[in-house]
Amino acid sequence: MEKFYESIYNLIVQTSTNLPNDVRIAIKQAKLNESAGTRSAMSLDTISTNIQMADENVSPICQDTGLPTFKIKTPVGVNQIKIKETIHNAIIQATKDGKLRPNAVDSLTGKNSGDNIGAGVPVIKFEQWEKDYIDVRLILKGGGCENKNIQYSLPCELEGLGRAGRDLDGIRKCIMHSVYQAQGQGCSAGFIGVGIGGDRTSGYELAKEQLFRSVDDTNPIEELRQLEEYVLENANKLGIGTMGFGGETTLLGCKIGAIHRIPASFFVSVAYNCWAYRRLGFKIDADSGEVIEWHYQNKTDEILKKEQPFEEEKQQEVNEVVLEAPITEEKIRSLKVGDVVRINGLMYTGRDEIHKYLTTNDAPVDLNGQIIYHCGPVMLKDEEGNWQVKAAGPTTSIREEPYQGDIMKKFGIRAVMGKGGMGPKTLAALKEHGGVYLNAIGGAAQYYAECIKGVQGVDLMEFGIPEAMWHLQVQDFKAVVTMDSHGNSLHRDIDQSSLQKLEQFKAPVFS
Repeated sequence: MEKFYESIYNLIVQTSTNLPNDVRIAIKQAKLNESAGTRSAMSLDTISTNIQMADENVSPICQDTGLPTFKIKTPVGVNQIKIKETIHNAIIQATKDGKLRPNAVDSLTGKNSGDNIGAGVPVIKFEQWEKDYIDVRLILKGGGCENKNIQYSLPCELEGLGRAGRDLDGIRKCIMHSVYQAQGQGCSAGFIGVGIGGDRTSGYELAKEQLFRSVDDTNPIEELRQLEEYVLENANKLGIGTMGFGGETTLLGCKIGAIHRIPASFFVSVAYNCWAYRRLGFKIDADSGEVIEWHYQNKTDEILKKEQPFEEEKQQEVNEVVLEAPITEEKIRSLKVGDVVRINGLMYTGRDEIHKYLTTNDAPVDLNGQIIYHCGPVMLKDEEGNWQVKAAGPTTSIREEPYQGDIMKKFGIRAVMGKGGMGPKTLAALKEHGGVYLNAIGGAAQYYAECIKGVQGVDLMEFGIPEAMWHLQVQDFKAVVTMDSHGNSLHRDIDQSSLQKLEQFKAPVFS
């Protein structure tokens, strides 16, 4: 298979940088359905721009390129050991080329391998079949949406929905609850794969397997087809919307599968995937390794040819403020939820390792009046040895909830930025200290990389590229104030309102 390495490398690059057509169609339809002038409309506009930029730049759609997961079917007799070796080599090269972020971290030492290779990484699942070609499919599922996966054991009690029994209606309640609990933290609007039955392991595997289906396919099992349609229609009535900002579209696709279980266990497993639904695949000639046919990319639709920009005058209804550090407390207290900010000047990245470090150590730079950006960028050095930002969207902020408020007060930080919002401890600190939380658009890694005009330095590289503290010079870096210094939180409000809407789906639907 002389061409196999080339084909696999191309699959990795295309999956990371080129969103498949069935996903593009779903996002475009959401954009057409959204009300003009809303925060969700602005987000969908940014998402659409980001998709195009990633395609043109051949750079990652989202900086979190996830844990590469391959699903491979081979004819009897094909050397699967050789295939695995070739995939590893292609993964290493794609990481060097900045198409993948180094994401493989030793669970005991915390050390990043730097090349996306490690124990259990990448995930490669083989299956033999009697066809004469190889079928390879790859999904890149980031940590933000992976953390919103959820598994239910029936019967159970669900917030807003009451008791979910061991029947189709109980399954329905679990799926609706799974969408509610994700809120905007998984970069909604998203897609879900659902696995009914099995054990805890096979249930999750079945749920993730559903994500390899096409967005527009039809479930051959009638009860599951009806359930998929029900969930897709009614989940969008929860009002969570894009990025959790509220809006018309919360869910873009729902795919459900079922397998047998043992009498004592009844699991419903849900795999959540963000709008940056990066999965591709192809058929490969088993002898030469050449691509015979790509999956997911053949379908075109008139909707992709339509351009429907939101009305400019309605987009400008929001209050827009320029921020440049160091920021005063007075400036921060003038901001309120819903304001759009454009950041100029310097800001610093800080994720999990940085926040943990700062609880017991001094900061490597003066953070008084500064902005911390929850981001793990994709970085490459150019020929002169200077760092270049290849992708730089926000990571999910809620992971920093145990640290954030204390760190802001300790170092005088005035703004933190990420995606998905934060909890009551941070909200209380923002009010006491005089700070704001800024929500950037999750997954928009190319859009934000364009706003970064230079890298002024880096600290704590021992934590690895994603976790280091990068000093970024930015211009017109756009985000929305979603938690302010007056005790207001859009995330809390959307959570409460969507819970009230969830309660309308408590009554039985499927007998």
